[in-house]
Amino acid sequence: MRHGKKINHLGRTASHRKAMMSNMASSLILHKRISTTLAKARALRTYVEPLITRSKEDSTHSRRVVFSYLQNKEAVSELFREISLKVAERPGGYTRILKTGVRAGDNADMCIIELVDYNEAMLGSKQESKAKPTRRRRAAKPKTTEDKAPVTEEKTPVKEEANNQPEAPKTEATEETPVKKTRKSAKKSEESDNKESEEK
Repeated sequence: MRHGKKINHLGRTASHRKAMMSNMASSLILHKRISTTLAKARALRTYVEPLITRSKEDSTHSRRVVFSYLQNKEAVSELFREISLKVAERPGGYTRILKTGVRAGDNADMCIIELVDYNEAMLGSKQESKAKPTRRRRAAKPKTTEDKAPVTEEKTPVKEEANNQPEAPKTEATEETPVKKTRKSAKKSEESDNKESEEK
């Protein structure tokens, strides 16, 4: 039983596994992405990410330690000159695994393992997706302001007309009130005349 044993030996001896991990890590550093099986990619991730972290400190000791793992001068130079500068602000997670399906021969799960900061397609798509909404918003703002301006101008005359209309009935009402009063006064005067005539 292999309880608590987290290392995947990948069905190889220690020397074979070490040589394979070293070769795959060098290929990943030089080419920025490689295609392999999912099990090997997961093992490679735990192998290469500590080396990338160590490359952030460019010293003779760090270079010698990384070279002891990679055994490739070109890969060490590429790691310390270019990759370390790109990942300087990243606190970890330098690699990404993308599943690509299964292999036809033995049905093994295949994937692509790549360095996150070197995938220009994904970085470009993120920038475009951020830029598109801002362009739409910028284009939409002037149209809405132009549309709103005439609406407010049209509303103001309507309000003036509405204000004028209530004023007209008020004037009519004021004119009617004296008429009503005169009629009443006429009736009162008639009644008073009638009373006087009856008294006589």
